[in-house]
Amino acid sequence: MTGPSAAARNPAIIAEGLAAAYGDRLIWQDASFVVHPGEFVAVLGPNGGGKSTLFRLLLGLLHPAAGALQVLGEPPRRGNPAIGYVPQRRNIDADVGLRGREFVHLGVDGHRWGFAIGSEAESERRVNRAIESVEALDYADRPIGRLSGGEQQRLLLAQALAGEPQMLLLDEPLANLDLRNQIVIAELVSRLARANGFTVLLIAHDINPLLPIVDRVLYVAHGGVAIGKPDAVITTEQLSRLYDAPVEVLHDSHGHMFVVGMDVEGEHHDA
Repeated sequence: MTGPSAAARNPAIIAEGLAAAYGDRLIWQDASFVVHPGEFVAVLGPNGGGKSTLFRLLLGLLHPAAGALQVLGEPPRRGNPAIGYVPQRRNIDADVGLRGREFVHLGVDGHRWGFAIGSEAESERRVNRAIESVEALDYADRPIGRLSGGEQQRLLLAQALAGEPQMLLLDEPLANLDLRNQIVIAELVSRLARANGFTVLLIAHDINPLLPIVDRVLYVAHGGVAIGKPDAVITTEQLSRLYDAPVEVLHDSHGHMFVVGMDVEGEHHDA
């Protein structure tokens, strides 16, 4: 894979007074933050808090309700090839005959974004490099519906990488994976990001597998947004302010974080 150009030294994301809404329903507001090139940011918060809504804004699928947003130096736009997007993984029927390699090819041959990238030879090169980068060569020619969840997740990531993006937006790539595969996928994304200079935003429900690798946390909850180092954002005081309710952050002897209290009871790991 190739990294972003030198021009990408400008902030990857700039949000100023940003608000998100669906019609008259406000999701969150007054979000001001900067994400720097090459940063790995975990996007956390309860279900319905507005994490995926943030991705819709970054992808140009939703217009800001207020404020300003810049992504890679320009306003968000649909189909930006500089952004690799991995949506939430859905169950793929075992009878689906599409091979893994063909699935990855959708990232460059025009079916996914609406345009083709280069010649057929160039497309094949990108597909091969993407599959190799996620260490999926051994099963890339098998039907994707018969692969394990972890294998499918690698190929979803490869599809996003095939366009050789500058930024990766990953929507719950660790969901429905066992703990071992959560750690394996998280570490794989981290290695790829460091090697290629990708800016990564990864939505997750559990910060624990990500603690060793993320630079910062962007926490979305109850109409508000906070960003900073994990130990600065995931605190009793900060989350109680965001939720406008008593919340307690606990740490076990292994350094794992757990959030409990009122309507977040049982959701964290679920930050």
